[in-house]
Amino acid sequence: MSETGFWDNPQQAQEVLKKSKSYKDLIDTYAKLISTHEELDMMVAFIEEGDTTFEADLVQGINSLESNIEELKLSTLLKGEYDRNNSILSIHAGTGGLDAQDWAKMLMRMYTRWAEKKGYKVKILDLLQDPEAGIKSVTILIEGINAYGFLKSEKGVHRLVRVSPYDSSGKRHTSFASVDVMPEIDEQVEIDIKTSDLKVDTFRASGAGGQHVNKTDSAVRITHLPTGIVVQCQNERSQHSNRETAMALLKSKLVEVKERENKELIEDIQGEYSQIAWGSQIRSYVFNPYNLVKDHRTNVDIGNTQAVMDGEIDGFINEYLKQSLGVNT
Repeated sequence: MSETGFWDNPQQAQEVLKKSKSYKDLIDTYAKLISTHEELDMMVAFIEEGDTTFEADLVQGINSLESNIEELKLSTLLKGEYDRNNSILSIHAGTGGLDAQDWAKMLMRMYTRWAEKKGYKVKILDLLQDPEAGIKSVTILIEGINAYGFLKSEKGVHRLVRVSPYDSSGKRHTSFASVDVMPEIDEQVEIDIKTSDLKVDTFRASGAGGQHVNKTDSAVRITHLPTGIVVQCQNERSQHSNRETAMALLKSKLVEVKERENKELIEDIQGEYSQIAWGSQIRSYVFNPYNLVKDHRTNVDIGNTQAVMDGEIDGFINEYLKQSLGVNT
């Protein structure tokens, strides 16, 4: 191979650049932690000399540093093949009517807030709103290093208990929504998807989007017949773009299923695949008669429900990763 031969391969060059950037980001994060530690040392020195104006900042800084160190430690332990990839997250309203649809919208906001605090980018790939309240389903792309590695812990059914704003009698209601998480797969990853295994439907997109969206059958739904997986996209402006996005979603879902089932070939995965596994909620969010969010897998609970709904879910994610990776706490 010539000296420039390697760079003649765009896919290999892209992969090298991607890894280079991830290593640089890791080094930058470590350097930032060192700098923060040095600033805290200076605060300690000032306090020891009698200047108490830094005490509150010191406590806050120490807590933040400990949290960031824990996150960095966990990120270095994410060894899954796709852990460093972007994440595709889907939320589906379950039983509970308008309350469940409102709950799905609340979860979408929670994950969006979490992503923004991480410095990740969020893009809506598909959104099915309800004219009365909330959303029936949404699929979002969360772009950032380790996005899938962290968010894979959120896959499952999420349960809400609260006094329903849609019930004039003020009764307490229980609602469910499912969260599905899969890695975004690079184009160079080869997945053999046979055309004969696909059922493609087109339909008129709903919701906001202007006259073009509402007057053409631009939305696309693809069913993978061997597994029963269904993906759809309606947020792009053309049927062609929606089909491309839907195929990318299907590819990511098949890879995620393959990884989860530990199969050598996608063709080995047979039978109906259901995205929503009712009766197996991973977490309960109780707003009434008390305030508590409890993860049933790790037994972690947080009493500040508002903070959780504002995206403060690292406590749940980190503990899940600790236990699944066998890290001593």
